Amino acid sequence: MDQHEEAAAPAYVYTYACHEDELPLCRLEHRSLFCCDPGDAGYVVSRREVDPSRSPFTKLRLAVRYDTDSLEQMAQSVEQLSLRSATFKVVYVETGGTVDYDRQRAVERLLGSHIRGKAEMRRPQRTFGIAHIEGRWLFGECSRNEAVWLRHNEKPQQYSTALSTRVARAVANIAVPEPAGTRAIDPCCGIGTVVLEALSMGIDIVGNDINPLAVRGARVNLAHYGHPNVVSLGDIRRIEGHYDVAIVDLPYNLCSVLTTGEQLEMLTSARRLAGRAVIIATDMIDEAIEQAGFVIADRCEVRKGRFVRHIFVCA
Repeated sequence: MDQHEEAAAPAYVYTYACHEDELPLCRLEHRSLFCCDPGDAGYVVSRREVDPSRSPFTKLRLAVRYDTDSLEQMAQSVEQLSLRSATFKVVYVETGGTVDYDRQRAVERLLGSHIRGKAEMRRPQRTFGIAHIEGRWLFGECSRNEAVWLRHNEKPQQYSTALSTRVARAVANIAVPEPAGTRAIDPCCGIGTVVLEALSMGIDIVGNDINPLAVRGARVNLAHYGHPNVVSLGDIRRIEGHYDVAIVDLPYNLCSVLTTGEQLEMLTSARRLAGRAVIIATDMIDEAIEQAGFVIADRCEVRKGRFVRHIFVCA
């Protein structure tokens, strides 16, 4: 590619961070969102454009505009930028390399000096990123994760065994990586933790629960964050309709112990409702999932101390 040409096909670099216990979930979410496994590098490169604020693990997104062999070529390339009087700053995007702090700042200053415009470090109108990956220099617009989902940690209605906000958001992304045209259902939604995360990302979802107190709590939570009521009272075994994907967090607290038969009945009902499903359980239920008519396409475990959740992606 000529040093002054923009990338012919858009590419995006996403950096991420997560606790060691969450790495399997992070990888599963990334496989769904970006169609690639992040491995241990701390970044992924994908052709998919995804809002970095969707994932609880993504730190920022670099939309690659220039791709060069050397910094000298990159300095010439950025001279072609047209900012139309907008202020800017350049940030070094860390991608697991060995470039030290002083070198990173020097790279930022070098490229900033070749951009025609006014630099503004505190509140720039545009932020550009520069990254060094596999011997190549990549430059483009940089967007950070706004972590808007953190507000959902303060839901007015809480439940001790509900999924954490981070896990619920990742599960919603795994189930619906591309929201456009996808209808989802959470037929055992509890206080609406997954439903809330899905709605906040523009996913078309409805929720049901057999417990009237849980339904009431879910409605309170949705209203608190300005979302419409999409939760109804209903038993998964009686729900009608068909959806693209179901998200099923099987009951597991002491008041909701399922027999083997009840568990299979719930899974069979989920298979009737949707051709795809993300199923969350506290046990290895491979056999029951297959008896219900699903095929397990991917999976992971999420640990919190000794407590383990198994997440199954089923088709």
